[in-house]
Amino acid sequence: MNMKLLKDMFGWGIALWFIGYLVGILLFFFVPPSMIGWVIMPIGAIITILVLLKKIKEESLKYYLLLAAAWTLIAIIFDYFFLVKIFKPADGYYKLDVYLYYTLTFILPLIIGFYKTKNRLHTN
Repeated sequence: MNMKLLKDMFGWGIALWFIGYLVGILLFFFVPPSMIGWVIMPIGAIITILVLLKKIKEESLKYYLLLAAAWTLIAIIFDYFFLVKIFKPADGYYKLDVYLYYTLTFILPLIIGFYKTKNRLHTN
């Protein structure tokens, strides 16, 4: 596994998760806890799409599949240890917004990867 892939998988995966974590903590003071995920999700999706379009330069669908898997695993593991275990939400953590967030974390790299791969094939 090359260093660029590791940086993109773990560097960007952790960075994207951490951005959402910080935004969630800030929103905690302004938004009801049950709505935080719904407010963060569009912001996180836009940031993720921008990273995928501007910062990830690969044009291999396999590369994007590896990103999708790594980013989703990071989200699941970090959410569990840094949200569920630390904050112990009274009404639970795993609800529709969280499952949608995990789904988007997996699907967005695949969509952008497919887009970049398809465009590369059409321009050659």
